Amino acid sequence: MGWMDNVVAGVDPARPVLIAGPTASGKSGLAMAIARAQGGVIVNADALQVFADWRILTARPSPEDEAAVPHALYGHVPGDQSYSVGQWLRDVAPLLTGPRPIIVGGTGLNFTALTEGLADIPPTPAEVRARADALMAREGKEALFEALDPATAARIDPANPARIQRAWEVQEATGRGIAAWQDETGPPLLPLHKAHPIVLNAPPPWLNPRIAQRFDMMLDAGVLDEARANAATWHPALPSAKAIGAAELMAHLNGTLSLEEVRDRIITLTRQYAKRQRNWFRGRMKDWHWQDMH
Repeated sequence: MGWMDNVVAGVDPARPVLIAGPTASGKSGLAMAIARAQGGVIVNADALQVFADWRILTARPSPEDEAAVPHALYGHVPGDQSYSVGQWLRDVAPLLTGPRPIIVGGTGLNFTALTEGLADIPPTPAEVRARADALMAREGKEALFEALDPATAARIDPANPARIQRAWEVQEATGRGIAAWQDETGPPLLPLHKAHPIVLNAPPPWLNPRIAQRFDMMLDAGVLDEARANAATWHPALPSAKAIGAAELMAHLNGTLSLEEVRDRIITLTRQYAKRQRNWFRGRMKDWHWQDMH
């Protein structure tokens, strides 16, 4: 019996399942195995697999997998529309009352918001976001970070420009720091003790070859054709442009990067992302069930 069979055998069919892990660690395969054995709906918790325009590049489930068992919240957002953790929570809420959900993804913040709660912060006005974008472009993340209130600054990773800009926008739009909003967080939609939470613990020596192999599989599956289909509407500021490898593929289509350079860059970027994911899981998911991959 392999590791996947052991995990499936230990899952309570009556509880929602949460599956987190770094990119390319086998989360979707495990979700499929649980769904086939026990039933349920596979629900996406990945921040980039929500977008419609990059199926192959973001490693969304194949059309065949989606036809084999029920899936939800995959590819349902146009690539030019922003999509926040709060919107994901609103979308996932009704799915918690239907058939048993198997919630799978690599975005730790989604799982934390689901199991610990999320501050009910009003949406950011477009004018505030435009000012934030302009300030970020002109002076960099340091200028925005320096403007944050001390409590918020203490909680924000100073190396993460997206988190810094989000905190600046909240403070500017509401007059309150994001830390104050977080301190008023309501109860979670799905407390951890009511779920079966699994983290796939995938160390670099095991994961790195899988990352390289997966990109080669993406090439075979037609990721260059996917990039060509997106080329006419491509812009680096699109929300879906955060997909790892999107900019590199576009650079290849424009003739500025060879395919070998694209492959090397995407593999390196994916390894770096997996490292950030592992750090998040170790820091925030100590109470989950850890499944060692080797």
